[in-house]
Amino acid sequence: MSSITGRLIKGSLWLSLSRAVVNLLATLSTFVLAWYLTPADFGLVALATTMLLIVTTVTELSLNQALIRHEAPGESHFSAAWTLNATRGLILCLLFAASAYPASILYDDPRLFGVMLALGASVFMSGLTNPRLVMLQRNLIFWQEFVLSVSQKFAGFVVAVLIAVMYHSYWALVIGALTSQATNVVISYFVLPFRPRITFRHAREFFSFSAWLAASQITNTLNWRFDILLIGKMLGGTSLGYYTVGSNLARMPTREATAPLTQTIYPSFASIRNDPKRLAAAYQRVQALVSAIALPAGIGVAVIADPLVHLTLGEKWAPIIFIIQSLASVYAFQTLGSLVQPLGMAKGETRILFMRDTQMLLVRVPIIFIGLVTYGIHGVILGRIFTGTLAAFVNMILVKRFIGVGVLKQLAANGRALASVALMAAGVSLVSSFLGSAADRPAMLWQLVILVASGAVFYCGTTLLLWLAMKRPAGPETEVLRIAGKILSNIGPAARHFPAS
Repeated sequence: MSSITGRLIKGSLWLSLSRAVVNLLATLSTFVLAWYLTPADFGLVALATTMLLIVTTVTELSLNQALIRHEAPGESHFSAAWTLNATRGLILCLLFAASAYPASILYDDPRLFGVMLALGASVFMSGLTNPRLVMLQRNLIFWQEFVLSVSQKFAGFVVAVLIAVMYHSYWALVIGALTSQATNVVISYFVLPFRPRITFRHAREFFSFSAWLAASQITNTLNWRFDILLIGKMLGGTSLGYYTVGSNLARMPTREATAPLTQTIYPSFASIRNDPKRLAAAYQRVQALVSAIALPAGIGVAVIADPLVHLTLGEKWAPIIFIIQSLASVYAFQTLGSLVQPLGMAKGETRILFMRDTQMLLVRVPIIFIGLVTYGIHGVILGRIFTGTLAAFVNMILVKRFIGVGVLKQLAANGRALASVALMAAGVSLVSSFLGSAADRPAMLWQLVILVASGAVFYCGTTLLLWLAMKRPAGPETEVLRIAGKILSNIGPAARHFPAS
């Protein structure tokens, strides 16, 4: 376990740095674009990107996951993966372009036609990405991922902001996305050189692994994206803009806090999938650490949503405060079982993952639809709170099936984090009520700084006290100490051997 843990930590360090930069750029982009664009602009592009995401997911081949799980992929496997992805990208580009005009008629928005044509080109470009990059993830090498992620995000950020400032147009979002995709394709071949050749060899081999996983991705995408299509049709672009921006900001803290670990964990689980005891121990250790990070990140943003939105986005975005408060908490709680996806993939239980997603789709669609028809956006949010909580427990039940760790034992492993985050939320709310409302932007900034600092003190202090009171049991605290030790011991060698990391 030590070699895997060491590589996992080193990979997580690179990903942490990458995600920190990417997250900073994404946050700045959202805040800047929100000042120059309208909620309806965000709603328009969200509608088009949702349709694109559904189309691409329905045809997803899951070739990267198949290559990671393959015992010894060769050049012919990579060329076959490139051929399949490029072919799929070209077909989808043509189909998406053909559906652009009917979609603009359906949603009664002529602007949708041009946006869909442009985004169709992006899916073709994505099919040209270098498939050999998956070997970096397979071997837990992530400094190249840093170069790739930061370069493409920075290019898209610069272009989007320039267009928004100059033209105040929704095209800033579209052209920014196209720039990011084009940069990703070009840089992927510089990071890891590869000369593909056209071949359909190994296609059956890929599909035998990917079939259930692809079906699961289809239902999962429909599960989490159908609400955008409904809101866009029933409530219009402005409401959809509030919903998508609020949902994205609510998801961001939990996603960014846990992405470095969750992105590296599938290759790690896959490498020990034939050792049940080792796999169960690895899952429990990483899951507890992920939740200990994600819970305060998600709940913390929920309790400071009001001053955060007023400071960074302005009064016109006030309707998203309720969305952030509700969904950030749900996203945080869902991390208690979030690693069931890479766990099931590593064990080859893709059929069970598909059944889970299908069942959740059948539950979620009517609940969200009834909430939308009855209470509008607020009804959708209430429906997502209920179904999100249910999904977390379903995931924990599947964890028990995969590795034999019961639901109560999973909750107990996160007991200190849950108790600490509850006290943190109560403490920050108390401090916020004591501070009152800020009169101007400098006062808002100071109030936000005080609330964030208070939250960190409440959470870390409570966690430490509980850990010491329980006589320092094994858990996230010991993992943090272990990771800190490895970071300190590896900083010097990593700096001296940067290209070989």
